[in-house]
Amino acid sequence: MRLVSAAWPRPGRSPAVLLLLSLLGSCLGLVGAARRPNVLLLLTDDQDAELGGMTPLKKTKALIGEKGMTFSSAYVPSALCCPSRASILTGKYPHNHHVVNNTLEGNCSSKSWQKIQEPSTFPAILRSMCGYQTFFAGKYLNEYGAPDAGGLEHVPLGWSYWYALEKNSKYYNYTLSINGKARRHGENYSTDYLTDVLANLSLDFLDYKSNSEPFFMMISTPAPHSPWTAAPQYQKAFQNVFAPRNKNFNIHGTNKHWLIRQAKTPMTNSSIQFLDDAFRRRWQTLLSVDDLVEKLVKRLDVTGELDNTYIFYTSDNGYHTGQFSLPIDKRQLYEFDIKVPLLVRGPGIKPNQTSKMLVSNIDLGPTILDLAGYDLNKTQMDGVSLVPILKGASNLTWRSDVLVEYQGEGRNITDPTCPSLSPGVSQCFPDCVCEDAYNNTYACVRTLSSLWNLQYCEFDDQEVFVEVYNITADPDQITNIAKTIDPELLGKMNYRLMMLQSCSGPTCRTPGVFDPGYRFDLRLMFSNHGSVRTRRFSKHPL
Repeated sequence: MRLVSAAWPRPGRSPAVLLLLSLLGSCLGLVGAARRPNVLLLLTDDQDAELGGMTPLKKTKALIGEKGMTFSSAYVPSALCCPSRASILTGKYPHNHHVVNNTLEGNCSSKSWQKIQEPSTFPAILRSMCGYQTFFAGKYLNEYGAPDAGGLEHVPLGWSYWYALEKNSKYYNYTLSINGKARRHGENYSTDYLTDVLANLSLDFLDYKSNSEPFFMMISTPAPHSPWTAAPQYQKAFQNVFAPRNKNFNIHGTNKHWLIRQAKTPMTNSSIQFLDDAFRRRWQTLLSVDDLVEKLVKRLDVTGELDNTYIFYTSDNGYHTGQFSLPIDKRQLYEFDIKVPLLVRGPGIKPNQTSKMLVSNIDLGPTILDLAGYDLNKTQMDGVSLVPILKGASNLTWRSDVLVEYQGEGRNITDPTCPSLSPGVSQCFPDCVCEDAYNNTYACVRTLSSLWNLQYCEFDDQEVFVEVYNITADPDQITNIAKTIDPELLGKMNYRLMMLQSCSGPTCRTPGVFDPGYRFDLRLMFSNHGSVRTRRFSKHPL
């Protein structure tokens, strides 16, 4: 069912604005106005890369991955929805956009976010500086639509067309902000199933948009986020599929942070049945995303715009189902939570490529602006453009590390499902396994070079706990080598972590520990008073 009629609103531009845009060489002077590329960004919710998250998406892999490039080392700077989505929009690490969790108090779609960060997101730059018509449909930020933050009337700067979900992912019985006006949806599959609604809105945009301006579309699906409600035709799919029984499944997290160690091992049969069911239903919801991708690619092909359109497909964070006996969630520092799919196709990208280059979702904004011809030196973004990789640049010097940071969430009261644990935990399951806590606050350097595949992490807790993994030798991150690794290397990683935690813009792109240009000065580990420098963490509520 089509939800938008032929009376689709077209963007208006005053003569003064058009004249201003014609003079803005920052975008239009670098790319021919007649052939400036279109861009489509598809964002899923909680889709992992490590546990087979792309397996159900056969059409997506064929239409995007096989027609372009798949990144095998794509990471998020925070394994949680709102901070990660804020990083995509701003091109910044969480310590620079200050969104630390999924609450208003954590700056998720808060008034402060709206005032300080939204005006400089990459879609706002595309609209105001590059003359793109911009379209958003789906989940924005987890607290979007909250009454204390402007409600559904708030439309962020930079969006020509706005179809945003109120708060967190749902499939039925939700409310959309239609350019600032609320529209309630019920539970009729043919008119209300959100993934299909987003597909129809997107197809209508392609039918009724202006043909005189390039477009940017961001489509943010609820799948495969809970409550994992599949379309009726897919509810019987994958009946013989179970969560992967890899080496870190249902084992005790030995020599790990206390939050991982507290998980019950072995898991109860009911917990395993629950996570197997969740895994299966997650895959079922992704089949509708696969249909959405197919519809959009076919429409772009029919309209003759496919050859001039870049299509990005990724997720806001990964997910786990039983690893280290944690039932289901994200938030943790391990590969299954911080690694995501990233597929890109478009003009000048050769088909059937796989890139092992280390990339982060803070690179998406700079990449899209670069494709539009915008001067990246005019931004304050921490990420880098992926265009040289996408276009096959030779002798490319690339980063060897990225930052991952997370601020734990907890409750000031004892969780009723876990009376044996003191206040400060959250996301607890009935068998008293908690997935988060106030002091589950950590920062990591994820390093990938020709010689090293390493993760170094520090926790902001009384233990000052450290976890280090050699991913080449131990891809399942079972053995913490913090106490056996070369102390000199440990010191360098500690220093590098402190530098990245305080970086901004260009300083986030300085050489890593294993880069030829890296310089380590032991004196920088100390303050002017001779004490060891402390790590930089945002203050948690306790």
